[in-house]
Amino acid sequence: MIPLRDVIPTRTWPVVTVGLIMLNVVVFLHEQTLGRHGLELFVREWGLVPADFAWDRVVTSMFLHGGWAHIGGNMLYLWIFGDNVEDRMGHVRFLLFYVLCGLAAGGLHVLTNGNSLAPTVGASGAIAGVLGAYFLLFPRARVLTLVPIVFIPLFFELPAVTFLLIWFGLQVIQGWAGMGAEEGGVAWWAHVGGFGAGILLHRLFLEREPPRPRWSSRRYADD
Repeated sequence: MIPLRDVIPTRTWPVVTVGLIMLNVVVFLHEQTLGRHGLELFVREWGLVPADFAWDRVVTSMFLHGGWAHIGGNMLYLWIFGDNVEDRMGHVRFLLFYVLCGLAAGGLHVLTNGNSLAPTVGASGAIAGVLGAYFLLFPRARVLTLVPIVFIPLFFELPAVTFLLIWFGLQVIQGWAGMGAEEGGVAWWAHVGGFGAGILLHRLFLEREPPRPRWSSRRYADD
């Protein structure tokens, strides 16, 4: 499923969401200049290696990507779902929430792949946390979704709760199917960990909504 847009307007410009997208793109473009050997060394140095765990690499790995489809898909999800969550949290809180969800995602990946020497890269764990927050904050939002069947593009407008439940279910199924597999592939459990962190933690980062004006029977205010 490929989300194309949602229908929830925002009150503020998503500074952090745009900034994260730009930073990810800049780092990815830098990766393209390194050549194959240089890129392998770069990913080994800054990616998350479960068997050689370090918290700083959990953070740096969130800004590395393995290919055009990888970064394109991640940034599309961040753009569509991130702006609304940032709007409800405020810019600084959203950035802290994003990083914390990325740490939780990386932590679960390490717990489920502790002996792996394969570097893990990508922002999808942190973005999964954004999806978890969106799941509870905007369940009735509509998401225009592209489902390509062979060469036939099908378009559906799905409730966000349906779209995200299907997405989460696929991560769990793929995660269980990949248990015990050889190193490499997609870090499905990082997605599950990020989504769960987003659900559990998002309320701690919400801005207080402005109080609604009290209703009064007086039609005009005094001068």
